[in-house]
Amino acid sequence: MIENNHNKDEVVSAEIIDLLQTIYEKYGFDFRAYSYAHIKRRITNRLALSGISTISDLKSELLSSITFAALFLKDLSITVTEMYRDPEFYKALREEVIPRLKTYSFFKIWHAGCSTGQEVYSMAILLQEEGLYERAMIYATDFNQDVLNQAEEGIYADDNIKEYTRNHQQSGGQSSLSDYYTSQYGRVIMNKSLKKNIVWANHNLVTDGIFAEVNLIMCRNVMIYFNKDLQNRVHTLFHDSLTKGGFLCLGSKESLKFTSVSDKFIEADRKNRIFIKKY
Repeated sequence: MIENNHNKDEVVSAEIIDLLQTIYEKYGFDFRAYSYAHIKRRITNRLALSGISTISDLKSELLSSITFAALFLKDLSITVTEMYRDPEFYKALREEVIPRLKTYSFFKIWHAGCSTGQEVYSMAILLQEEGLYERAMIYATDFNQDVLNQAEEGIYADDNIKEYTRNHQQSGGQSSLSDYYTSQYGRVIMNKSLKKNIVWANHNLVTDGIFAEVNLIMCRNVMIYFNKDLQNRVHTLFHDSLTKGGFLCLGSKESLKFTSVSDKFIEADRKNRIFIKKY
């Protein structure tokens, strides 16, 4: 029985590898270096939602229907985000990173894997509160054009606004979050003033190169979905994109320890995963 289960797992693994190769060849999106567990969960979920029995049938549907392919590609992308996610991190950002940025006449920030944009607007609000927005250029990138379009629109359901407001207050917010959006018909619309220094662009961390030379990179809770080799590639990309003394901010479960660039950064805040590129 154990041997049969083992053989079944091998077949499933081979089918998933073949599926990801097909997606890459047909549509140009490369998920082959994503965490196997993450991919398997998303496939299992899509099979259940679509009433499809096998991975082979899923592959056939992907090849025959562009609409279904777009739906499944959205499944595989990472869209978990919220405003001021992990308030303690944003508090540390105010205390440890903002004072350095205040010494610059102009600086650039890269939000890599920005998803639907809530954390990008969180940064824009923080910079406005600190009187730094006019000195900043924010590049917000993602490979998923659908979520990028939603981010650029800056329109969200108001279901989570109480949580966002609480997060903002706990992060050391110096104003009312409601100053930065309007409410209409159950939706929250972010103010246009937050958008003027934001550039939204399609960029794939898996396949694309350096996006820009920046002073701060935010890429939080994205690389936990990548395998080790891809993590190392992206860490190197971030290192090469940062100015000397630039800041790299990762998610609470992510680290540079045991990576190919671990000796090229100083740990500025271990708990909040804030690193500084060495001079």
